[in-house]
Amino acid sequence: MEAVLVRHTSVDVPPGVCYGRTDVPLKATFPQEATAVAAALPTPPFDAVYTSPLSRCERLAAFCGWPDAVRESSLLEMDFGAWEMRPWTAISDPRLKVWFADWMYAPTAGGESFDGMCGRVGSFIGRLKAAGLSRVLFFTHGGVIACARTVAGSCSVEQAFAEPAPYGGVVTLQF
Repeated sequence: MEAVLVRHTSVDVPPGVCYGRTDVPLKATFPQEATAVAAALPTPPFDAVYTSPLSRCERLAAFCGWPDAVRESSLLEMDFGAWEMRPWTAISDPRLKVWFADWMYAPTAGGESFDGMCGRVGSFIGRLKAAGLSRVLFFTHGGVIACARTVAGSCSVEQAFAEPAPYGGVVTLQF
C-alpha cells in the first residue's frame, strides 16, 4: 500500500510551548503554505483520504480539495496530557525528566508515549492495508509521520526525529 502523508502548515504557537492534541491556530501564512502543499501533492486518485480531526489538518485537507476527508482519531498528534500548551521550561512535573530519559516508552503526564502513538498509527495503517486499499492520502502531524516512517521501516526512530517532516511536508511511504 502506498501512503501519502501531509503535515499541516505552520502553527501560531510561541516557540518552546508544548502542544500536541490541542487544537491550535495556524499562522497567517496559511494560504501561501497551503498553495505550495496542493502543488506538491501527487496526482489522484486515492482509494481513501483521511485527516486528523484537528482543525489544522482539516483546514489543509479542505484547501487541497478534500473537504469530506474521513476524520480519523488514529491520525491525531501525540497526547502530551497535563503538559499541553505549557512552556517546556515551566513544566515542573518530575515525570518530565523520566519522559526525556525514555520518551520512547514513558508516557507523558496524563498522555501517551511515543511507542503508544506508533501502536495506534501502525494499527490503523494495518487495517487499511488488510482492507485492500492500495493508495491513501493522510493529512496529519509531524509525530504521526515519524511513527509511520518507522512502521514502514524507512528509517530508525532516531532518524525520524533528527529529520522531521517540515510544516507542509509531503512524505510518500510503502507499506
